[in-house]
Amino acid sequence: MASTYLTRNEVDPQGNRKTFTLSQWLKKTDLGVEGAIFCHRLNNNYYFHIRFNTDDTLKIQEYVNSSQTLNWQSNRRFRDTNAWYHIVCAFDTTQATDSNRIKVYVNGVQETSIAAVSYPSQNLDLGIDGGAGYASHYGQRGDGAMYLGCVMSHAHYTQGTAYDASAFGQTDATTGEWSIKTSPSVTYGTKGYFILKDGNSVTDQSPNTNNFTVGGGTLTKTEDCPSNVFCVFSPIDIPTNSSGTTRTIHNLSNGNLTLINTNSDYREARSTFYLNKGKWYWEAKSTREGGSQSAVGVVLNSYAAGSGHRRLYQHNAKKYDDGGSSDYGATWTTNDIIGVALNLDDGEITFYKNGTSQGVAFTDLLTDIDDTGWTPFFASYDGDMSFNFGNGYFGTTAVSSAGTNASGIGIFEYDVPTGYTAISTKGLNL
Repeated sequence: MASTYLTRNEVDPQGNRKTFTLSQWLKKTDLGVEGAIFCHRLNNNYYFHIRFNTDDTLKIQEYVNSSQTLNWQSNRRFRDTNAWYHIVCAFDTTQATDSNRIKVYVNGVQETSIAAVSYPSQNLDLGIDGGAGYASHYGQRGDGAMYLGCVMSHAHYTQGTAYDASAFGQTDATTGEWSIKTSPSVTYGTKGYFILKDGNSVTDQSPNTNNFTVGGGTLTKTEDCPSNVFCVFSPIDIPTNSSGTTRTIHNLSNGNLTLINTNSDYREARSTFYLNKGKWYWEAKSTREGGSQSAVGVVLNSYAAGSGHRRLYQHNAKKYDDGGSSDYGATWTTNDIIGVALNLDDGEITFYKNGTSQGVAFTDLLTDIDDTGWTPFFASYDGDMSFNFGNGYFGTTAVSSAGTNASGIGIFEYDVPTGYTAISTKGLNL
């Protein structure tokens, strides 16, 4: 969400504050940063929140009149930026056994490895519905701090029942993976809600009208969802140079799809998907071309700067491989869109400029491939790029025309070449 957040001001009467459930699906984009998933807050002395710590553990905490009334922290560290997490937090302070008053589920399994815990007292009214003056927030703490970098979907708040994860998710009979229930049979109570259902709508989809508003930025819809995970760039898969020193990675934003170079130095980034077969298509839009060496293409997992193993289209009408640069295609600059068609059935890669093929650039990708395979790659000395792996956006701007796509997976600016598809989990299963 970066600087974007959701908010809803609360009014009396208060709801059931002893028994309730919060369920949400999210895909993290930031690591090592304190970020609030949910916060119900009056001020610094009165708040209830669920957040990630700087060590990427999950924390649930409440303060009332500056005194802590509950604390729960996981041992698990949430560091996978390629997968969706389903996090369910169920509360029932009426339970006689203190450990039954807070239950946390991740992808269908209850978390039992707990780093620290202080359970709420029996029958305590928690601060989830503090009444007039309080506000509920997703994506920040409520005071302009703890912004959460993530993509979020299907956020539920139910009153009166402490549901387990099976109320909102289920095991896929084919894949065995934990999957989303798009229309769960749950009771919301008068203050409950269901937002972000199958898109970016903050209109309550429960029987209530407890709608949220968007603040701080633009809330964009994405094709990336718990049932179809799309390729993004990785904040942790960072190449090294020929001496083993870590390279500098681009600054990532917009769901790790916008790559920014702020220091006019050489920066690189690799994606979260590695491929060794199939036909794949994606697009990259130059948002700032300020210097030399900007290049789009693919790289091997075994690549270290200075060792080759790249197949690139450079902005100066050159193509680059292990042997160096040679003439290829047209120059490209700010606002141009580069399409990449990676054919790993035949070992070829073709680049497009604004929908026009520049011809086959390389035919030796299977000869040079390593055990892991090729992955999308961007390098620049002084340039920025926004990628569309099928999400239908460049940054926060939707594609303007939406080309044809026979596979039906993903939304692109230009026509997807015949036989190619988006890099996503559904694309892998075609």
